[in-house]
Amino acid sequence: MLRQIKPRNARSKRALEKKAPKVVENPKTALFLRGTTCSQVVQDALTDLYSLRQPLAKKFTKKNAIHPFEDPASLEFFSEKNDTSLLVFGSSSKKRPHTLTIARTFASKILDMLELHLDPESFRRISQFKGRKFAVGLRPMMLFSGTAFESPVANEYTMVKSMLIDLFKGDTSSDKIDVEGLQYIVSVSAEEPVGDAVKPAIHLRIYLISTKRSGQRLPRVEVEEMGPRMDFRVGRMQEPEEAVLKEAMKTAKVGEEKTKKNVTTDSIGDKIGRIHLGRQDLSELQTRKMKGLKRSRDLDDEEMEDSVVDEDALKRQKK
Repeated sequence: MLRQIKPRNARSKRALEKKAPKVVENPKTALFLRGTTCSQVVQDALTDLYSLRQPLAKKFTKKNAIHPFEDPASLEFFSEKNDTSLLVFGSSSKKRPHTLTIARTFASKILDMLELHLDPESFRRISQFKGRKFAVGLRPMMLFSGTAFESPVANEYTMVKSMLIDLFKGDTSSDKIDVEGLQYIVSVSAEEPVGDAVKPAIHLRIYLISTKRSGQRLPRVEVEEMGPRMDFRVGRMQEPEEAVLKEAMKTAKVGEEKTKKNVTTDSIGDKIGRIHLGRQDLSELQTRKMKGLKRSRDLDDEEMEDSVVDEDALKRQKK
């Protein structure tokens, strides 16, 4: 059971109402933070991902002694404090160099986590690519290519696909999309698996889209790499619990209300209900006992005498 917090003032009440479940949920905010040991490559990767996620992003610059898979309590604290359900944690160690850990929370508790080991040789920042950049706050088009992402059974690559969609999709509260806002595409490809020992690498590329005249009705579409360029290897993962995942995936039923039987509304607007009861035996009905309704002893004696007289009169008439 989730603990219930009673607000002490109006400000805390508004904050709790903001975090409460809604029919249309608020867009997810991502929190970017680093560990005590973090290489410059990982810091640059966090900065570029943070710029792609804006304005739905927050970033910490100080070092944090956090070990997500050993003790996720600090991540849960930061998630609840900053109202962020998506966390990207950067760290680097001798055993796991250049690591990005993506975590999702539900009710301020860790739902699932995944480690991605960044390849420093192929990494390129946004600033290393020349040309125009996209506007802040736009939603991208996403492309996933590779048989690893099409697995019917949940694994590391299906989790990578789900997490990257959450990371890049932005605000989805509106169903309408302006075509002018489709300025860039996020391409995620996975190599074909060779054996069970080596996991396929994941390649993240981001391209700008430009349309030019083609002399026909449809324009000619060209793409230009914008950056960042990242190659990953999948590391450790923490799968969500089945019961918690089922609770997190619940959606509110929006539509017409179910018609209730035997309930109608009259012309004035009053609700009228009809109740069907079985046949009642009123002889067994228990009534309230009152002293005024009881018969006295004198009346009972008189009735007995009258009944004796009546019987004698009937005998005489028969004779």
